[in-house]
Amino acid sequence: MPAALEEFIAPALQEASHAQLPMVVARLLRQLVVAGLDRLPLPGQGETLGRWQTLAAVAAQDLSLAKLFEAHTDALAILAEARRPLPLHSIWAVWCAQGRPGSLRMTAQGDHVILDGEKSWCSGATAVTHALLGHRDDDDRYWLLALELGQPGVTIIEDDWDAVGMAATRTARLHLRNVVAQVVGAPGFYLERAGFWHGGVGIAACWYGAASALVAALRQGLRRRADSHALARLGSALCGQHAAATCLRESAARIDAHPRANAMQDALRARLIVERSSLQIIDDLGAALGPHPYCGSRHSARLLADLPVWLRQSHAERDLAALASASLEEEPSPCLL
Repeated sequence: MPAALEEFIAPALQEASHAQLPMVVARLLRQLVVAGLDRLPLPGQGETLGRWQTLAAVAAQDLSLAKLFEAHTDALAILAEARRPLPLHSIWAVWCAQGRPGSLRMTAQGDHVILDGEKSWCSGATAVTHALLGHRDDDDRYWLLALELGQPGVTIIEDDWDAVGMAATRTARLHLRNVVAQVVGAPGFYLERAGFWHGGVGIAACWYGAASALVAALRQGLRRRADSHALARLGSALCGQHAAATCLRESAARIDAHPRANAMQDALRARLIVERSSLQIIDDLGAALGPHPYCGSRHSARLLADLPVWLRQSHAERDLAALASASLEEEPSPCLL
């Protein structure tokens, strides 16, 4: 599927100007769904690596599209885990970042809930038909809610996403007034299910795909001009790429072997390793080729603007500390080989 995706996506992106990119990304997302290219293998069912390879292939083309595509395919996996039916050709987002305390109010009403207030950090709000919302109530219970965006009372506000990087996601906030949403799973389902951490590694696969495209740009650039210092930078980038790929492959194998196990350490380790390798690759590319990748190629320029923004979905030292704390609760291993 990755090759088919590249043929599907690349021509449209090559023709799009910066101003046209948000509309092109939204159109490509719809086309991917209608063509059935969103039906990826579910995590933990034997083909997790293939799932991540597809996400990486989309990310290598464009990270704004990958952000929306990853969220849509993650939503499909969550709904499958919850055994919920899927509306035909529906396009989903997952919006679980928490806004200001009290900004969103939830009122139970029979088999559904009523939402009033605002939901922030809604990537792709104008491109999707449905969304899974995370909401923590006053009793500190975490709810997952399915929202149909076409209903009355949903207003999309695009006035507080000023980023250059990931601009084509058109990240917005929702104003909700007397809006109906369906509860997905019991309270705590979203965070406690096995697939929560599987989805976290899927995001790292997107980072890896973009970083690998930058390594390819570095290799291409050095075919024309390769001094020893630039070659050393390519060597550094290749090592980072290999370390990230190895980590993702091993994580996929463990998830497939133990699909119900807690994959928190695998997910944190994979995300942190891919983050570090991606940052190193960005640095290597600029040091070896100068400003050209930032301003002489539309493809690499977009990746270089987008990737640092998405990498900040990592929690940096907090994730390192969480990984270390989890490791201290286990028996030490004398050797990982």
